[in-house]
Amino acid sequence: MLKQIHINELEVGMYVHEIREQTGDLKIKSQGKVTSQGMIKELKNKGIVSLTIDLSKQQQAVEQDVQPEAKAEQKAIPFEQEIHRAKSLYEKGKGLQQYLLDSVSKGLPFDISIPEEFTQQLVGSVHRNPNALLCMSRIREKDAYLLEHSLNVAILLAYFGKHMGLPESVINELAYAGFLHDIGKIKVPDEILHKPGRLTEQEMVVMRDHVFFGTQVLAEMHLPEHIMQTVAEHHERLDGYGYPEGKRGDEISRFGRMIAIADTYDAMTADRCYKAGMPSQKALHLLLKEAPAKYDPELVQWFIRCIGVYPVGSLVQLNNHKVGMVVSQQDGKLAQPVVKVFYSLRGNHFLAPQNVDLAQQGTPIKIEKAVVASELGINFTRFFNESIAV
Repeated sequence: MLKQIHINELEVGMYVHEIREQTGDLKIKSQGKVTSQGMIKELKNKGIVSLTIDLSKQQQAVEQDVQPEAKAEQKAIPFEQEIHRAKSLYEKGKGLQQYLLDSVSKGLPFDISIPEEFTQQLVGSVHRNPNALLCMSRIREKDAYLLEHSLNVAILLAYFGKHMGLPESVINELAYAGFLHDIGKIKVPDEILHKPGRLTEQEMVVMRDHVFFGTQVLAEMHLPEHIMQTVAEHHERLDGYGYPEGKRGDEISRFGRMIAIADTYDAMTADRCYKAGMPSQKALHLLLKEAPAKYDPELVQWFIRCIGVYPVGSLVQLNNHKVGMVVSQQDGKLAQPVVKVFYSLRGNHFLAPQNVDLAQQGTPIKIEKAVVASELGINFTRFFNESIAV
């Protein structure tokens, strides 16, 4: 399946079928997999204007890109085994976010390789068992949004990229961009950043400057240009009403469209000091409603299939008057996940956690609705840390 694209649309992992248009007389190899951003830069430097990619060979290239030892490392391990490592990684990520924000706030340089290496560790956990970190991303603290949000977006993008079959190097870069995307918010005054209500037009102008502040800091740290672009585009929208540049349609890169979806989803489902996060189902519905005007409809569909109807880590009320946390999705049975039952609504007390497979033949237990911990008046985060992630 062949598709003609402009050189600016070329991405790592694509398979080049032929060069269609170029300036100059320099001959170059016209077929092969794009393995790095350096290769794309070289093609641009050699005057390539447009080319044809082979979509059918792109997936083959992705599979060939994974070495045997990497495949062994990516072998799934049980949720109960990975959740301990995921919890440790999550706490490490929050600490690293604090370090980065403190450095930016004080105008101090930081070693850009530290967050890069950390996001590679995140991707490793997603490969071993994606459900563990996804679950951690749902265990929120109301006063830690600034630390948790970028970490959660990194996790979501790693899972998103893995689900789409992107090459390992690309998944690492997506997670890296997600982890750094909101670093400029530390430059926004606290009275605006934490205002418990709608911002005025003037306050919104100040808030929007966080993208400029962030890209300015990252440019000074010599972050690769393509990752800078992803960070810079996380508030751009297809209809041109995003910011900071008001890009429209194809002016926004594919990765910019992906980070916009992950960023919006996590923001809508987050608990804040002044509001409870909305259930995942409502957030996904709103993303669908605003596609294709604001969000790429194909990518939104990918994201929904990736996250699932009842995302891992979300809470559900069952028809037996109990509450469970979704711990894994089941192919073809998105409304029948495996849940860890932990709370009785009849007795208003916690239970010993027990996994229940809702897709098991003959089980009468079904999901009635999605719920959030604040609705139930329970401290689920404490229970999770003491009884599940132990």
